[in-house]
Amino acid sequence: MKLEEIEALWEVDSKIDRTDLDAESLKIPYLHSKYYKIFLRERIQLKADEFEYKQFYKVKHEYYTGKLSQEELKDYGWDPFQFLLKGELSVYMDADRDISKKLITLQVQREKVEFLDSIIKTLNTRGFAIKNAIDFIRFSSGN
Repeated sequence: MKLEEIEALWEVDSKIDRTDLDAESLKIPYLHSKYYKIFLRERIQLKADEFEYKQFYKVKHEYYTGKLSQEELKDYGWDPFQFLLKGELSVYMDADRDISKKLITLQVQREKVEFLDSIIKTLNTRGFAIKNAIDFIRFSSGN
């Protein structure tokens, strides 16, 4: 699921109808379940992305250190690379476009998981917010 889709869902679901607080209170378990399912799927995807990134980083490390076989180079469509000094390796790894793309994908996935985690935390306290609103309405009406 894209981050923008999660944002759009939450934009709708985060609104509390002040005229129907009892129904809003009853929606909390449904919303918690909905976002927790999304959270779990996205967290599993994050773990998969982290593993894929580490594997790809290792392959690129082997590429820059000249340890890939001709067959592996052919499989990836890469030309052989000149050997580097150890001090130069980090510069090439940090500047590698393929690694950067995978790192950006990984960071976006982390942001999704963090956003979903914050939604769930908000839902966990939503009942208190609704109770406070009900108490305020009672107080304002003189009851």
